[in-house]
Amino acid sequence: MKHPKALLAALTALISLALAGPNAQAEDGYDLWLRYEQASEDLRPDYRKQISAIAILGDSPTIAAARQEMATGLAGILDKTVTVGTSVPRGNTLVAGTYDALSDLDLDRADVGPEGYAITQMRRDGRILTIIAADSDIGVLYGTFGLLQHMLQGEPIAGIDLVSRPATQHRLLNHWDNLDRYVERGYAGQSLWDWHKLPDYRDPRYTDYARANAAIGVNGTSLTNVNANAEVLTPQYLEKAAPLADVFRPYGIKVYLTARFSAPIEIGGLDTADPSNEEVQAWWEAKAEEIYNYIPDFGGFLVKANSEGQPGPQDYDRNHADGANMLADAVAPHGGIVMWRAFVYAADETQDRAKQAWEEFVPFDGQFRDNVLIQVKNGPIDFQPREPFSPLFAGVEDTKLMMEFQITKEYLGFATHLAYLGTMWEETLDAPAQRTEEGETLTVTDMMVSGNDAYTVSGMAGVANIGTDRNWSGSIFDQANWYAFGRLAWDPALDAETVAREWAAMTFTPDRAFLDPVVAMMMGSREAVVDYMTPLGLHHLMDTGHHYGPGPWVDDLDRPDWNPAYYHKADEDGIGFDRSSSGSDAVSQYAGFLREEWDDPETTPDELLLWFHHLSWDYEMRSGRTLWEEIVHHYQRGVDEVEAMRETWDGMAPYVDAERHAQIADFLAIQEKEARWWRNACLAYFMEVSGRDLPDGYEAPPHDVDHYKSLYFPSAPGNG
Repeated sequence: MKHPKALLAALTALISLALAGPNAQAEDGYDLWLRYEQASEDLRPDYRKQISAIAILGDSPTIAAARQEMATGLAGILDKTVTVGTSVPRGNTLVAGTYDALSDLDLDRADVGPEGYAITQMRRDGRILTIIAADSDIGVLYGTFGLLQHMLQGEPIAGIDLVSRPATQHRLLNHWDNLDRYVERGYAGQSLWDWHKLPDYRDPRYTDYARANAAIGVNGTSLTNVNANAEVLTPQYLEKAAPLADVFRPYGIKVYLTARFSAPIEIGGLDTADPSNEEVQAWWEAKAEEIYNYIPDFGGFLVKANSEGQPGPQDYDRNHADGANMLADAVAPHGGIVMWRAFVYAADETQDRAKQAWEEFVPFDGQFRDNVLIQVKNGPIDFQPREPFSPLFAGVEDTKLMMEFQITKEYLGFATHLAYLGTMWEETLDAPAQRTEEGETLTVTDMMVSGNDAYTVSGMAGVANIGTDRNWSGSIFDQANWYAFGRLAWDPALDAETVAREWAAMTFTPDRAFLDPVVAMMMGSREAVVDYMTPLGLHHLMDTGHHYGPGPWVDDLDRPDWNPAYYHKADEDGIGFDRSSSGSDAVSQYAGFLREEWDDPETTPDELLLWFHHLSWDYEMRSGRTLWEEIVHHYQRGVDEVEAMRETWDGMAPYVDAERHAQIADFLAIQEKEARWWRNACLAYFMEVSGRDLPDGYEAPPHDVDHYKSLYFPSAPGNG
């Protein structure tokens, strides 16, 4: 006999399913934002009045993929069998193709570029033509997804007139996947790439991965960890990577590989990897030729060098430009690029780790090859819950830059905390970074895209949060971050709220009674995490290695800048890292108008205050509270916000299938528990360091700081 609690849980699930209505069914999240299902007419128009026949013109593998997607999507949305033809039939017709294939329709050619598309309607001979047009087959596929997503969100297609083209050329997922299938900083199972069964078995999931990425405009994937293993460049693995490239190619996705700088020694038999050595240069040229023989459209190399112990050109008294240019010359004849990561910090102790990328790259601005993109993390430290943008986006003018965001939530609660990162990324992309002589303010996006000749040379990378879990990302709401990355890489001008609403409508329901509260919850979620983890510009407070949970007391690691105490510098007098002109002077790496604002605590925004300043616990904040009181207020506010999120989600049961609703509810309960842990552990520590009591009205931590220090997590995921 079942335990009474199990029976109660089963009954609750059945009731929730019944309340969800006739279209609800148990789901596991596998379909992501491609849930092609019919919705009631009060949520979506009756598209059947606009579309009675469908044709997609052309015969390439990409056009075949578009034809299959359209058939699958419309069959679900229209709730009927759909045949997609290869020639224009009679009736109200949806027709898609390149402008050349649609030449008989005498269309005005929109400026869609090599990957964009236009969707429009026209009347011809008494019938309605809904048209997807592009300059390329991949544009037709993107347009197919664009129209289906428009319909999934319940938007009308009558009179539609839409043009969409990507603002960036290279839009990549970076998989930190090891060859043994362990995913560094991964919280969703093993690596998707089953190297043991490749090349002979192509898991159907590879196609679904490609579909999901094409649907949001991602056009590249780096298969392996930036902490690279040179073995991936050997024939044994190149013949395994080739079928992945074959699966991805019709969906416009190129394969990239991480290149270990010491590969000429480890797999090439040379005794040096010096980029000035002619034998080393010839080895890389031959290796590039070999890779392109396996993968003719290979995208190029992603490189982490001279950072965290990885080999690089500095091992031979060379610089980053020397190393990047050698690899760029090897792939240039084949049209490849090199993405050289700017996440570097010296092996020796320095005054301020936040300054190091600037010090290592700005002196060589303008010396990198045209097919090199410097891949810069959004902030100067390491994907923290909040950082100012990296000063490289303002300081590098003659070198191509690409943004690196972390989709996987290494520092934001792993897969169980709801933290919608679209707001973080919008904050970075829209941040004012520089001013022209005419006084025009340029954003980070302007510096990254427009300032670098826009589409032809720009890019954005996201560290993937994808694994073998059925829901792909470890949790349903973490899918939103994968989706948001793709949408913002395609169009950095999009606002995070629009993207959240798109995702929620397609993943759950376009019903506004659901969308309004859930999107509001998503929009506040990242700020809640900042509050209960690292408020007011605090950063790097997590525990050692696995980065799971709080560890502000850690101060005994080998390098000073591995220790949280290095970053918060809390003592009985105050707290914060002084990066002002009287401290490390990291503020000087920013444009003059920002330097002036951030150099003074009176004008520094509250959210960056302790990033740039070490201040007394009694410092008076804009709110009228002391700094200590404000810190306590933020920690408590973060916990309160998670409580509110749980309450909001409980009310969404009528709109969501029972299986997904229950998992999200369980994860929100974990988040509240761990938010309290963060709040209590950090406050207990700061109370001890400062010698201060909590302000009136705030609950004391239930344990002393020694209890929190004693907690041990040997099985925390993501730290190999």
